[in-house]
Amino acid sequence: MVSENEADRIRRISDLLYRATRSIRILSQVSWSGKVRNQFFEKGARELPVVSYPGFDASESLGCVDEARKHIQDSSVDAWLNRQARYIENSARMLSSVGTPDYFKYSSELYGRPLDVLPDQISTSHALATHFNEQIQAVSHIDLGAPHPACYLAETVADEMRKAAKAMFNDEAPVVSVVDDLSANALAGPRRIRIRRTACFTDNDISQLINHEAYIHVATSLNGLAQPDLKILGAGHPGTTRTQEGLAVFAEFITGSIDFDRMRRLADRVLAIQMAIDGADFLDIYRYFLERTGNAEQAYENSRRVFRGGVLSGGAPFTKDIVYLDGMLRVHSFLQAIVSTGRVDCIRLLFCGKLDIEDIPTIYELSKRGLCRPPKYLPPWASDMRFLLCNLTYSTFLSGMDLEPMKAHYDGMLDAIPKS
Repeated sequence: MVSENEADRIRRISDLLYRATRSIRILSQVSWSGKVRNQFFEKGARELPVVSYPGFDASESLGCVDEARKHIQDSSVDAWLNRQARYIENSARMLSSVGTPDYFKYSSELYGRPLDVLPDQISTSHALATHFNEQIQAVSHIDLGAPHPACYLAETVADEMRKAAKAMFNDEAPVVSVVDDLSANALAGPRRIRIRRTACFTDNDISQLINHEAYIHVATSLNGLAQPDLKILGAGHPGTTRTQEGLAVFAEFITGSIDFDRMRRLADRVLAIQMAIDGADFLDIYRYFLERTGNAEQAYENSRRVFRGGVLSGGAPFTKDIVYLDGMLRVHSFLQAIVSTGRVDCIRLLFCGKLDIEDIPTIYELSKRGLCRPPKYLPPWASDMRFLLCNLTYSTFLSGMDLEPMKAHYDGMLDAIPKS
């Protein structure tokens, strides 16, 4: 156990860092109004949108970070707290530089870039996105057995989300509302889940949103807010986004909620971000998405995600959307490592609050010292881990195999079968 003086010191730093995050609402600060969209289409989608952002005063956040650093010492827990301070500081500076190349600099430091090398020292999220697109294209001529296209209205999705949230969170269930302006089809916080009224949802979207938004984002928020000694675990910031979104996309995978359409959307965003880094402007990206989707509204929304807060003439986009594939790779690899090393006891630590995978050793230490409590809420696939462990055990074995000889055998066999 930790001494009371040490616990007070850690608690004080955590409280200060939590306070530092209160005014940092990145997606709200860089959102575009419906007026921007209307004007874009009124001009025939031939001119760059005209976007303005509210000013952001970083002084309060930076002041709290500076005060927290005065109490940070030299230990593994302090190193973790210092990382949180750095992420929060860079988040505040990013919001202070919207519309400038510096915004892209801070975005890249916080979320990464598509060509950044992953921990295997070989792969990139751009390579994964390219691979997904190639595989999707290879089967595009095949009937995958999906039901006929249908558009489920936002109210229908909201009703299903309310039922799922109530069943899991009881009295702590967030309010589910349908709103007119939103930076995504849905956004979730500990008290409120918002769904965009104009969004059209497919048959899989409802399950995806429940597993992604409610069972991960709401659950980790509420779990973090229930930590009396580590309030910072209740505050989402860009330093935790990669793991939080990766965990949420992995949840879609492990529950069978994901499909090719969803993967194509995630992959296309990564490719579009790299195009923008290379100099493509908003109109170039809009035309790219329009060709991919055939839907002007969807093309606009996807392009907006790439450029919100950034430079619309190209070269400096918002890189957040690479974290879905990047984070999923890291979460899956981490869970495989947990199984192969017999450390299944670490799985539930992922849900103690808003955290990054790299924080797990410190979270484990804090839990052993009585400062981090077990998660209050777990998604069904993590509370009953029988299927999860079976799946990970099999995938871990596969990842250790030399699959090339087996692939060559079956490639030869399939080559002999005429293509329809």
